[in-house]
Amino acid sequence: MLLVTGVSGALGSLVAARLAGRADVVLGTRAADTAGAAEASRTADTADAGTEASRAARAALPGTRRVDFDAPETLPEAFAGVDTLLLVSAGYGEDDTVAARHGAAISAAERAGVRHVVYTSLSGDGDHLAYALAHRWTERRLQRSTTLDWTILRNGLYAELLAALAAPDAENRITGPLGEGRLAAVAREDLADVAVAVATDPAAHRNRVYELVGERPLGGAELAEALGATYAPGTLADARTAVAASGAVPFQVPMVASTYSAIAHGFLDGTGVESDLRALLGGREPLDALDVFVKAVREG
Repeated sequence: MLLVTGVSGALGSLVAARLAGRADVVLGTRAADTAGAAEASRTADTADAGTEASRAARAALPGTRRVDFDAPETLPEAFAGVDTLLLVSAGYGEDDTVAARHGAAISAAERAGVRHVVYTSLSGDGDHLAYALAHRWTERRLQRSTTLDWTILRNGLYAELLAALAAPDAENRITGPLGEGRLAAVAREDLADVAVAVATDPAAHRNRVYELVGERPLGGAELAEALGATYAPGTLADARTAVAASGAVPFQVPMVASTYSAIAHGFLDGTGVESDLRALLGGREPLDALDVFVKAVREG
């Protein structure tokens, strides 16, 4: 049996949509059944703008198992009978919080007799990002397990994320401080396809680390041109001030600032890693990241 965690989230909901109706798959969310469906609906409405995939995922949610990494006592029952765990990163928090969540999940998987964990991590060129540490800690924890096989999916940053980082302002200007840097963004849909392919055939990917970044790095000027906007990048200090004033919780400020900085300084343009994306998509063309960005901006 395959258990997918985080199915009320943006990536997890897409995975759930692809696996809907399979008798050998169970879905995990912090609140199960009716409550879980309500939570998923609210989350997916925000994250996925009402796409067909998110609607399908919401429809599949009733009957899920409760999987709450902040309540480890829920995990033994959730993991019972599970052979493969698709651990979708619970990265919303400070490093110690995220590491504790992932550590609880991995320890519970070991005790429950889970054989294989597939983990959605962060691309290898992302080590300059403020949120990288918890991902690398989780990778190391899996690799040191004496009972688990594992596969690490090092996901690049989403093309959809650019819709937040580089959204035009009221004057139709993109002011995000991307500098002259570029991001090898990847469509969330592609990452969901890869996760499903690996998690449903885990033995073929035993103890492998895959880099999943886009093939077409995008810069601020190109993003602006696609939207008919102007590219007028501000400073990192301006961006940090704006994020802090937006009501963001404290840990989000360095997360966003470090993302801008890593892009601007050329660390996320895809040249630092060799991508496995196309191979794991079965050789098909990855979705065009620029098209995904434009669609996400226009859908708001």
